Parts: sequence; structure tokens; C-alpha cells
Amino acid sequence: MIQPGQSIPSGISLKKVFNGDISNHTSDDLKKGKILIFAVPGAFTPTCHNQHLPSYRDQAPLFKQKGFDQVMCLAVNDPFVMQAWGKASNVTDQITLISDGNGDLTKALGLTLDGAGVGLGLRSLRYVMVLNNGVVEKLEIEENPGECKVSLADQVLSEL
Repeated sequence: MIQPGQSIPSGISLKKVFNGDISNHTSDDLKKGKILIFAVPGAFTPTCHNQHLPSYRDQAPLFKQKGFDQVMCLAVNDPFVMQAWGKASNVTDQITLISDGNGDLTKALGLTLDGAGVGLGLRSLRYVMVLNNGVVEKLEIEENPGECKVSLADQVLSEL
């Protein structure tokens, strides 16, 4: 599992959804500036849809004020699901949705969640990560992926 002080891996393919548009990127794009990533087990799942994403959507301007260049939400979902989720959740240009469709980045980070027992397959753990030019400065992982406590926007803002 990746730890603070380590760099995220390079060259992993990702899709970004920004302002409703899907584009190809790699994990190297996560090495540019100060980035906050919050990861969710799945788009449209109850905690992710009703609590986690809305907390960042509503607080995104405050993260910009704290010096973050980007706020991103990562999920092991295909980019079309992420695009639809962004639209349904009224996500604006203040949050970039990251589709790690095959879970390649999530696996490389060691942050996978086995959701096979409930029909979800491979997913991401619920966490928040602060990157500074690709180096992990902070990583908080939820003990229970069905709850949103340490990775909720208000909690993260109170610790910055």
C-alpha cells in the first residue's frame, strides 16, 4: 500500500471527466501541482452519491482557497458512468472525475476493495489523498467503506 512520502506510479491509463467531457490521461497528470483525490467505492452507490461526492462538490471552492490546484474524485467505474454521475450530481468544473475503469491505478496503489461478496467486484477503498507533485503528503482510509468520516470534505478541511 502506498504511504506518505512515496510517489504515485507513472504511466497508468485513466479517463477524466471534466465539465462533462471525457478525455484520455495517465497517472502522470496527477504529478502536476497540489491535488486532492477522494476515492469512492462506486458512482451512484448510496454513501458515495448522497454524502461523499456532495461534500466535495459543495466545498470545492474552499479547497481552491487552501491552495489546491485540483480536486478529483476517483472510482473504479467506466468513464460513461462517471460522466452520468457528474451530470446527475451537478458536478461543475471545480471537480474532475477520474475513471480508473480497470482498477489499474487502484491496484498499483494497493488500495483495492473486494466487493465481490455484494456483487460489486473490484473497487477502490474509500480514502482521501493529498498529492504534491505526485508525492503523497496525506492518506486517510476509511475503516468501513460504507461510511464517510475521515474522508468527508468537512473533516479534511478542518485538518488543513
